[in-house]
Amino acid sequence: MLLKLFVKVQKIFVLSLAFVTATSWADEQQNVQFHGFIAQGIAKSQGSDFVNDDEDVSAELTEIGFNISYQINEQLRFAGQAVYLNAGNRLAEGGRIDYALFDWSVFQTPESQLNLYLGRYKNYHWLYSSTRDVPMTRPSIVLPQAIYFDGFRDIAVGGDGVALSYKQNHATWGDFDFNLSYGTSSISDKQTEIILSELATGRMNHDLDYQGSIFWQPQNSQWRFGIAALDSEFTYAQGQSDSFRDATIIFQRYLLNGRYEGELWEFSGEIIQERFLLEGFYSDNFRQDNFGQGFFIQSRYLLNENTRLLARLERFYANKDDRRGNQLSANTGGQIPHYFGYQHDTVVGLSIRLAEHLELQLEHHWFEGTARLTPVVVPNTAINNDKHWQLWSAQLMYWF
Repeated sequence: MLLKLFVKVQKIFVLSLAFVTATSWADEQQNVQFHGFIAQGIAKSQGSDFVNDDEDVSAELTEIGFNISYQINEQLRFAGQAVYLNAGNRLAEGGRIDYALFDWSVFQTPESQLNLYLGRYKNYHWLYSSTRDVPMTRPSIVLPQAIYFDGFRDIAVGGDGVALSYKQNHATWGDFDFNLSYGTSSISDKQTEIILSELATGRMNHDLDYQGSIFWQPQNSQWRFGIAALDSEFTYAQGQSDSFRDATIIFQRYLLNGRYEGELWEFSGEIIQERFLLEGFYSDNFRQDNFGQGFFIQSRYLLNENTRLLARLERFYANKDDRRGNQLSANTGGQIPHYFGYQHDTVVGLSIRLAEHLELQLEHHWFEGTARLTPVVVPNTAINNDKHWQLWSAQLMYWF
């Protein structure tokens, strides 16, 4: 444990020097903006493998990122972000490029704006999808897993392809945002293990991803409402000495969300229905077609200028027609317990601004059910043998 912490401190020290060097360079350039963040924390999951397999206190809660924006001319901008992440079993450890895109302002008037994004674009379709990659812009360390499942984090942050954004301000009806995107994401071997199973030796590919969303903020209102849809397809190619077969996975989503931002109070929530269709994998003729449902409601209160409180309630059902997972257990002869068919979460949290660019986040989760633990397709029933489990985490974050 101490050795791991020492290695992390070394990495953070080296990257901090890189921060200073890069910031000095950016200050000397015109039309260049450079920002970054370092976040380090500890977490413990009691009764599940959400953090690690041994349920000990873990320092695997590291996020380090650099982002840059370069205004090439009045209409064209380049933006990108590279990050290093370590979050235990939640996602694959290591570096990745969250986005690297050219932003072309096709046209702009006082009432409207059209932008085209080419490259590795960001996901602007969900309530927190465009801010989940930066720790201090998230409402909590761990987002609602019903919507923002960490096992799909790298796929959900964005994609390689093209995206379109159109904004319209109507004098009577208010502000409208329209977003469209098409692309794919690369999936590493570690991500394949997280999504499917540690026993999967084949290759998982993301073949297509269509998304669209509309947001509306009424005139002179502090509320903002949105609706989004997703249609995505994956394939799995059987590997050598593989226990599993070739497979096709269809993943579709429909979301509704709303958010209120007042002087002291913030309220938000999202409702989701998603389809998970699996053909093959277990056998050539296997087919499973489930429609899951979930939601969360959340409130945040500004206690004083440096302290914010958080409370959240979340519900998720992997199969809306089997909300208690009884059919899931029966179909597997009891090998998969019924509580793998759902996952509910109750959260309280606290954010404390220690300095201008330094913040501490604390939170505690009470879970019932294990439907959003990894791996997804072949659950780890040996470790996740508790229907009720808890998670606490604390993270210190610095940004510039």
